[in-house]
Amino acid sequence: MLDEKYNFKKISENRTSGVLLHITSLPNEFGVGSLGEESREFIRKLNQAGQTWWQILPIGPTGYGDSPYQSFSSYAGNLYLINLDYLKECSLLTREEIEYVKSLYDNERVDFGKLYHERYETLQKAYERFDTSSLTFESFCRENSFWLNDYALFMTLKDINEGRPWQEWEDKYKFRHEEALEEFENNNFSKVNFYRFLQFQFFSQWDGLKQYAHEHGIKIVGDLPIYVAEDSCDCWANPELFSLDENLKPVWVGGCPPDGFSDDGQLWGNPCYDWDYHEETEYNWWVNRFKWLFGLFDCIRIDHFRGFESYWRIPAGDDTARNGSWIQGPGMKLFSKLKDELGELPIIAEDLGYMTKEVYQFRKDTGFPGMKILLFAFSPDASSDYLPHNIERDFVVYPSTHDSDTIMGWIKDHDQAEVTFARRYLNLTDEEGLNWGMIRGAMTCVADMAIFQMQDILGFDNGTRMNYPGTASGNWTWRMKHGEFSDELIEKLRFYTHMSGRIKK
Repeated sequence: MLDEKYNFKKISENRTSGVLLHITSLPNEFGVGSLGEESREFIRKLNQAGQTWWQILPIGPTGYGDSPYQSFSSYAGNLYLINLDYLKECSLLTREEIEYVKSLYDNERVDFGKLYHERYETLQKAYERFDTSSLTFESFCRENSFWLNDYALFMTLKDINEGRPWQEWEDKYKFRHEEALEEFENNNFSKVNFYRFLQFQFFSQWDGLKQYAHEHGIKIVGDLPIYVAEDSCDCWANPELFSLDENLKPVWVGGCPPDGFSDDGQLWGNPCYDWDYHEETEYNWWVNRFKWLFGLFDCIRIDHFRGFESYWRIPAGDDTARNGSWIQGPGMKLFSKLKDELGELPIIAEDLGYMTKEVYQFRKDTGFPGMKILLFAFSPDASSDYLPHNIERDFVVYPSTHDSDTIMGWIKDHDQAEVTFARRYLNLTDEEGLNWGMIRGAMTCVADMAIFQMQDILGFDNGTRMNYPGTASGNWTWRMKHGEFSDELIEKLRFYTHMSGRIKK
């Protein structure tokens, strides 16, 4: 995978569309969507519907709160996405073990607590039957050693320390004393190697899925969170990249300032970067991170892109984001370096939130398309830049996103003056379907790219919403049921795609 030749092109020279659905939301009998047959079936359906893109959320291993935006690693894959049927085909799991796992779940929602306890135990059985001396495994470990060794050590140390954050480990591990880490690995080699095995399985399955998508004309949009989690391998292995004190605790953390949606702002808690150090090292960590992600995805959406122009920096330990301040980010220095090293970058800039003329100009300078959300458009005074007649070609238009209401949830629960304006503007009718009228509004605008949440295609309300920003629990659990993305809906999506000139060429 690392030897794959990178051919970076602009996202699209033509009008295209796609569907946003995270892998965990796919239907199967194992409690959570995986990289198995359910992903391939979805790819086939996207192909039948004339789509070009499948957009997913970050695929890294998740920690507290189960958010894909708070991962233990910028490189590793989420072990929950490993398909168990494939392990059975490789004689690593038995039919009885597979049936037992199936019996644990009702598959209505992702039960992350149950998944945590069951999946490690199941995958441990597969590991015990795996030949770790195989050449393919040894080759994978060697080629990926630049991140894999630290990750496997980090996760094993977390297990030994009962999941506690790495700053609470013994100093010899917290401060990465070389002899202590070497001794620890020697004494716990099988446990460490288990985490290498998980990543080998994940990326073997991922490579097969990506190839299958390309064979069916589907490209994958991945997602890059701007920050990394404090309790992550990235922070533990590379503390110099972040604004940490002598005890390796954050000095500054990220978030968003107070606004009309939140009086206290959003306190994310992720450590801020030491951008001076990144500049001194010629942004090598970022170059390697982007190179890795472009080996996985055909396009990358950067979450909170405006934070590269300037970011809201909050003193660590504060209870709210109120006392933060805007600090200048790396801006074009970073992205000029990335383009010099990697060529043209197929990136979507999530430029939502508090915007300034400097942020607008920054996005223009990068040449990346921004995002427009139709649900934000319908202020009755018709002043919004998100209205379809104000959207330009160099944007990606979404009726809604994983962080917002669904279309039907918005129509049901939102300010009725805005809903009334949307009904009149788009001529929304029950006969067409209110959700399909909103989809039509996005499909027919001039933006080169349009992406639709699966929940909106299905016409679901906020009971299926993926995330409520600022809340720590109850998110990321929605799952689609077998048969819900029906032939009738596939044909309807294809009709709207063809009508708007976005049908896959």
